Amino acid sequence: MAWSSSSSAALTKLAPLEAVLFDIDGTLCDSDPFHFLAFRELLQQVGFNGGVPITEEFYSANISGWHNDALAGALFPDLDHAEAMDFMDRKEALFRKMATGQLKGLDGLQDLCGWIERRGLKRAAVTNAPRENAELVLSLLGLTSFFPVLVIGSECERAKPAPDPYLRALQLIGASPDHTFIFEDSSSGVRAGVAAGVAVVGLTTGNPEKVLMDAGASLVVGDFRDPKLLAILQQLDPAPADN
Repeated sequence: MAWSSSSSAALTKLAPLEAVLFDIDGTLCDSDPFHFLAFRELLQQVGFNGGVPITEEFYSANISGWHNDALAGALFPDLDHAEAMDFMDRKEALFRKMATGQLKGLDGLQDLCGWIERRGLKRAAVTNAPRENAELVLSLLGLTSFFPVLVIGSECERAKPAPDPYLRALQLIGASPDHTFIFEDSSSGVRAGVAAGVAVVGLTTGNPEKVLMDAGASLVVGDFRDPKLLAILQQLDPAPADN
């Protein structure tokens, strides 16, 4: 089933809801400011852009949501790939240092996770972030045990925006794309979900609504307490598993 419609009506057709998949950065938490600061500091140190600090607009358009292999080539086309990846490794280490003790879940996240758990819905976290980052963020948010499956884009044949990570998640948790939806905050992530045949709810933590809708999101919300999302969940609401 292809979900290219810009109408939230696509989501109501998922009943009975079976699973919910989550991106991590910018979705479970607003971690992009820490990624932006780490990139800005280290790129300036190596003289990127003539030593002029990158802007948030540049970060959103050219960095956010992409995996490190692709970014290494895009940011440093003239560098040896191993050298470029060494920069990416240093950036990730700086991100982890900055984020530790600072990250907070997006508004409404804990309530949503409780809603999902009480109904026994399947779930997985699916990210282009390195595994070390993803595991740290899930730990900081207290969600390590909430997600029985963690899929890393670079460990798949292709990372987002290809559908492979979401297809692997569906396979690992045994869920149908026809009864699953995804939370994503980047255009590359939305395109990955749409390409996997899954409805996507976009979050405007890092991108404006139009960017996410143009990528194929069925619904765009500000956070997990958005009335538009709560209305959809109420329509989909399967009976709690312990009832």
